[in-house]
Amino acid sequence: MQSSNGRPRGGRGGPESAAENHDGFDPALLEAPAAVRYDDPWYDALASGWGESTGAGADAAVPLSAVEAGRTERVDAAADVYLQVQRSAAFQEVRSRYRRFVVPAFIGFFGWYVGYVVTATTAPGLMARPVAGAVNVAMVAGLGQFLTTFLLTWAYARHARLRRDRAALELRWDTQELTRGIRGGVS
Repeated sequence: MQSSNGRPRGGRGGPESAAENHDGFDPALLEAPAAVRYDDPWYDALASGWGESTGAGADAAVPLSAVEAGRTERVDAAADVYLQVQRSAAFQEVRSRYRRFVVPAFIGFFGWYVGYVVTATTAPGLMARPVAGAVNVAMVAGLGQFLTTFLLTWAYARHARLRRDRAALELRWDTQELTRGIRGGVS
């Protein structure tokens, strides 16, 4: 297998090293059949000027074949379906339910984490206070970080299962049905 620049991967391309091959040309590629070559569509893309249709050096517009034009129309229609779904009330409700859980959970957990770190650095006497035997406040709070991580993960999964998954699945089915109609019954 070759890398996107046409050179064999792993540096086993022959006696020359990558540093000795200054021109980026590998003669072994000329001998390889076309079926073996790995063509990277992004390799030929220019580093600047993506999508520019005017200006110096711009290629002339190439007319699309009937097949390519039909494909472009289907892609545009599919994009319209996804925009329609994104604007729908059902999608907005799923996003709203997601945000109502995630934003407060993030603020609470991040506050708890920052509070732990700030307290550990600014109040070492408090964190060193023994709770039971050799266990001090810092150990209890540190283990509390792990516990709250697991609890938050469980709460997120439960919230998703009970409040979002069914609506998201219905949206997925609706979207697939709409795009299937555009593609002519092919999934």
